[in-house]
Amino acid sequence: MSLIKASAFADFFSDHAAHYAAARPAYPATLFAFIAAQAPATARAWDCGTGNGQAAVALARHFGQVQATDPSPQQIAQAAPHTAVTYSVQRAERSSFPAATFDAVCVAQALHWFDLPRFFAEAERVMKPGALFAAWGYSWFAVDPVFDALFKDWVLAPIAADWAPQNRLLWDGYRQIQLPFAPVETPPLAILLHWNLNQLLPYVHTWSAVRRAVTRLGPSFLTRAVAELAGWWGDPEISRPVSMPLTFLAGRKG
Repeated sequence: MSLIKASAFADFFSDHAAHYAAARPAYPATLFAFIAAQAPATARAWDCGTGNGQAAVALARHFGQVQATDPSPQQIAQAAPHTAVTYSVQRAERSSFPAATFDAVCVAQALHWFDLPRFFAEAERVMKPGALFAAWGYSWFAVDPVFDALFKDWVLAPIAADWAPQNRLLWDGYRQIQLPFAPVETPPLAILLHWNLNQLLPYVHTWSAVRRAVTRLGPSFLTRAVAELAGWWGDPEISRPVSMPLTFLAGRKG
């Protein structure tokens, strides 16, 4: 599979930025502790494609200053405030930061949307010698084999044609992406949650493919899917374990 080069900003999330910020799950604290431990220093980090600022705020617990950028003004407007985080509307492929600024450059759930050759050149430009590059993301979740099978039949199958092609890079575990940095071995990580059905379904509705499918098929497709899932789940306020394995790449500027 060839890498996708996006010459224009592929914006699938600005039209529901507030909903996205409320429904997306948090990353494990061990992820950010690992990044801080592997970085040569913890003065400055750049969170590219910050979205709602979730990763930026978590990085700020370890780094003195975090620059968080996103090309979407709507996403930046919904980003979580933090005294150590400075938000700005910028493309990841062309930033205003001086060369050799950052001890770590991070990309959470966004690497597959970037023009990768241009972004990697920009990341290398703003990284200090020995700085850490880290990118991670998640795609599917698991609840229970029966529920997962129902979800595949009633949600994943109907929306299969509605995904943007860039998503396939993440589904493939970023194996098609070759970092221009010395590889750093990463630990296996996952987002582990206890969600009820009223938390899980809003998250699913943030998927761009779900929203496209509702437009294409009509809302009845989602109504039927929710009814099938709720029939297995029972009381929608019952919390169940939800696991989302993370794809995690890291490298060091030589």
